[in-house]
Amino acid sequence: MAIYKIVHITKYQYNWPIKESINEIRLFPYNFVNQDVLQYQLLISQNPEVVITEDYYGNRVGNFNILQPHSETTIETRMLVRVNHSLKIPDIDNTTVKDLEKEKEKSILLLRLCYPEIINKQAEIEAILDEIDYKNKSIIEVAQQCNHYVFTNFTYTKGITNIETTIDEILEIKKGVCQDFAILLLQLLRSAGIPSRYVSGYICPNKNESGLRGEGATHAWVEIYSPNQGWLGLDPTNDIWTMDNHVKLSCGRNFNDCTLVKGTFKGLARQTLSVSVSIGYEDGRHFEEVNDVLLHEVSSELQEQLDYIEQQQQQ
Repeated sequence: MAIYKIVHITKYQYNWPIKESINEIRLFPYNFVNQDVLQYQLLISQNPEVVITEDYYGNRVGNFNILQPHSETTIETRMLVRVNHSLKIPDIDNTTVKDLEKEKEKSILLLRLCYPEIINKQAEIEAILDEIDYKNKSIIEVAQQCNHYVFTNFTYTKGITNIETTIDEILEIKKGVCQDFAILLLQLLRSAGIPSRYVSGYICPNKNESGLRGEGATHAWVEIYSPNQGWLGLDPTNDIWTMDNHVKLSCGRNFNDCTLVKGTFKGLARQTLSVSVSIGYEDGRHFEEVNDVLLHEVSSELQEQLDYIEQQQQQ
């Protein structure tokens, strides 16, 4: 068991005031059997009203608008979370993919979470599964071996992929970060017929300085469904089952279902995004990481307009 005090700050800045921004956030930690939310606070610049609902996957979702002109939006969450994951692999479970068929017949959700993405390199995915011999093993064995395959055969490298990087591209370059490892593992598991979902959250450094990849920042992993044990988490970035280091925020079919912050705005301006995650511990230790996030490239037409405005301002 571990208790973490996490402060997550998302800051958008604009070089010219914008007229309006519309935002959607999934920054509410899960309350479930392995995770208790002891305290939670949400602070947003301009103090807008936040409407909170629940989406199809059970995530809490906040929606808010900032109507007045502004040059910066800051979203800060403060949470105190107690995590009590198992620190060992799941119990012996002889459930096979064939055994899951009855479960999928009873649940549209499980059926949806079994459909792999349509990719050009699906033959490579099938070859990996054949190498693992997935048809003759339990889903726990298959999941663990797929997890290990991704960890072993793909290099953890920052800065060469983004949220638009496809599974085909990851298979080609064999490099990426936690998000890339997660979507690749999902493709393997779903192609094997195992209901699987994408998870967003944090991975927190522990007292033993574990050196897990992705520590101290937002993280991504995968959960598989077992009829006997429920949802079980796998972290392909570190080749482990989820444990006390993992704090869960949201889950869904893919990254888009779990995006922590997304939105749009009215006005012509360049925007920058920075994300800061601070993690505090019961013994007084503190860890913080700040990242500047690479945003989508704007269209050539919009780029021309932004360049023109800046030239006019400089005259």
